[in-house]
Amino acid sequence: MRLFPTIGFRFAFDQRQQAFHQLHRLAFFKPTRIREIFAFAYKKKKTPTPGALCAHEGPASQGLCAFILLPTMALCNLPVRMIWFYRLLFLPVLWVAAPYYLLRMLRRGGYGRDFSHRLGAIGPLSPKAPGKHRIWFQAVSVGEVKAIEPLLRQLAAQGETELVLTTTTSTAYAIVRERLAPFLCASGIFPLDFAPFSHRAWERIQPDSIVLMEGELWPEHLHQARKRQVPVSLINARLSDQSFRRYCFAPVISRHIFSLLSSIGVAAAEDAQRFTQLGVPPGRIRVTGNLKVDAAIGISNGAEDLGKLHASLGFSDAVDAPILLGSSTWHGEEAMLLDVLARARAAGISLRLLLVPRHAERRAQVAALLKGTPWRWFLRSVHPVAPHPADVCVADTTGELSQLAQLASVAFVGKSLPPHSGGQSPIECAACRVPVVYGPRMDNFRDICRSLETAGIAFRASNAEEAKQLLLTLLEDKQRRLCLGEDAHRWLIANQGATDRTLNLLKETTRGNAA
Repeated sequence: MRLFPTIGFRFAFDQRQQAFHQLHRLAFFKPTRIREIFAFAYKKKKTPTPGALCAHEGPASQGLCAFILLPTMALCNLPVRMIWFYRLLFLPVLWVAAPYYLLRMLRRGGYGRDFSHRLGAIGPLSPKAPGKHRIWFQAVSVGEVKAIEPLLRQLAAQGETELVLTTTTSTAYAIVRERLAPFLCASGIFPLDFAPFSHRAWERIQPDSIVLMEGELWPEHLHQARKRQVPVSLINARLSDQSFRRYCFAPVISRHIFSLLSSIGVAAAEDAQRFTQLGVPPGRIRVTGNLKVDAAIGISNGAEDLGKLHASLGFSDAVDAPILLGSSTWHGEEAMLLDVLARARAAGISLRLLLVPRHAERRAQVAALLKGTPWRWFLRSVHPVAPHPADVCVADTTGELSQLAQLASVAFVGKSLPPHSGGQSPIECAACRVPVVYGPRMDNFRDICRSLETAGIAFRASNAEEAKQLLLTLLEDKQRRLCLGEDAHRWLIANQGATDRTLNLLKETTRGNAA
């Protein structure tokens, strides 16, 4: 779960910690005393006085201690003061982080379009139609936009709501404009979570309720909702191990943020338990399932279309050859899959490799890796149709993974091998009846992976070498792959229904707040 305040408050926490270490070097504090101060600060509900914390120090030390601790300890009264501290911290944190994000935006491209939206200038929107309920959805990236699409289509078909959808990434925004514009009264880019920009966007959109996807808990956005008494729903919510630890690290902040949510639709029962442990009342939590499963059900192309897609990848010279898909791969994982290709060819398997990097801007890095190999390859962004028969196709494009997965015989899911962690979604591959292999670090899809493994559709490798062996074993056994594909289809049908359950939750939340 993404949590911008975690970055901001962690930065502030680090600064305070450095200040305390500096005091220790000046002999004002002992390390044990520092630990006592932090323990006291984060366990008490009321702001302690500096005198209470510095009672054992000398007069000079007490003065310096009070000067440093007053703003620090005020954070303990977060329910009242959090938004003001957040606003004060936002600009310096943004200033520090700006070079990194600006560089990433330049690499990915497309961020120039409607950049004013990030400053709150979304719209213009027409006045709200009488009797209609305006909902503002926020979905960060491509995966979340695709997951929410069936829900938006159902809401639009009912004709009772006006839908506004914002995203954060330029690729997601492009997909929204291309595929979802007919169902929306407006779309845009989510504003920077700074008071003037957020306020400006709220004044333009004027929603009756807001819906956040998975983990978009921005304090200023939530504050604007509370100030206007607008209900907030968090849907498809999940808590990775890392996110859960971060929330536990700052329980006062967590309780305050979650208190601003009217309802939470979680992807799995384990996520519900974690939210409850963090202080969310059980009555606000509902296990609705994973929206990405429902979104994956509609993936299907006719045989003729699949044949054309297969030819465009340069694999038509070996129609019956198995295809290994690298699904949303990260640095280092392409090299592992190229080694699988080499081993498979040495074993007499006429394997083809389809690489879909998670970030298209890594195309130069992947191309440099391929230049040192004997394989025939090309970039799909340069040649939408293969210029020659290929051993490797690099699909450095956006939004094609679901279609390309239909051609795969076996898939490896990226961001799952060290040093990476969290994992990318295995759902698209399972929806296409493709057996899945991934590394040990799939925390972001913990419940889905557990379910897939129980059904025997997915295989978790403890390291890269084991992943290679699992992939080769599956590539050698076509009949087993077909059986696993049927199991994957049954799993998909058994796990659908999240869209309807989420829709019911949103209706109940709206009625409850209206009452």
